[in-house]
Amino acid sequence: MATASLDHAVACVRRFTRFYTRRMGVLEEALLGSAFTLPEARIVYEIAVRDRTTASDLVADLGLDPGYVSRLLKSLEERGFITRRPSETDARQYLLDLTPLGRREFNQINRKSDEEVQKLLAPLGAGDRARLVAALSTAEALLAQERPEPQCTFRDLRPGDIGWVIHRHGALYAAEYGWDVTFEALVAKVCAEFVENFDPAKERAWIAELDGRIVGSVFLVKKTDEIAKLRLLYVEPDARGRGIGRRLAEECISHARAVGYRRMELWTNDVLTSARKIYQAVGFKLVQSEPHQSFGKDLLGETWELGL
Repeated sequence: MATASLDHAVACVRRFTRFYTRRMGVLEEALLGSAFTLPEARIVYEIAVRDRTTASDLVADLGLDPGYVSRLLKSLEERGFITRRPSETDARQYLLDLTPLGRREFNQINRKSDEEVQKLLAPLGAGDRARLVAALSTAEALLAQERPEPQCTFRDLRPGDIGWVIHRHGALYAAEYGWDVTFEALVAKVCAEFVENFDPAKERAWIAELDGRIVGSVFLVKKTDEIAKLRLLYVEPDARGRGIGRRLAEECISHARAVGYRRMELWTNDVLTSARKIYQAVGFKLVQSEPHQSFGKDLLGETWELGL
């Protein structure tokens, strides 16, 4: 199966390259009617877009044979498209520049290349163009042996999610803040009440996923017909720094507005500095602080509010 799968992938890649080279005129003796072959056009492009370029740079970056690059550069120089000048820092190297003629030819082929790609994309709608760009970015990253940046998605609750929320809150807050099992019990109570009293018209929960793995949650809970509570905002430690917590909070606030709430409230503790920064960033205001002893610790509880 692995061999068949690899053979199929090879055939697909080769089919695409044949299609693309044919559509873009790469097989023509002169690329897009210019004065350059494809290898020459690539070298001219590299010289045009770089501040300082040497033959050694081209060999290293393009993965070409030094002798082949030397012959291409000699031909381009003899035809008046490039010049060489000694490097100020290394007498063994020559810096490559385009002549005015070379610059004109580059501008012409660069413009024609853009026009050909525009023709290729013109029949596609905005959605299909976005899909194509995403697919090309993924292909580039995979073929460069880099992992594409995973995209975070939000979804509604599924069976099993409530258990995950309770478990991760209990485990993380014990590890990071030393809170005891009574905090996990509180989270379990909040989750149980949410499920048992769920009002689909006024309440909702979101689960955040990265590459299909759950990494966060937030709950919108009804307090009164006009007041909602934001509860159980959570992001896994290895998923932090991506803005997921703020996006979860903003999603919760946006939905609260959409279903007619006039105000939102939340309760937290001052030691949860990352969460407090998110609450401030999305517009919540601290309205009350009160010391309490909970979860095996002396804490300062806080009530925050947001007008909708």
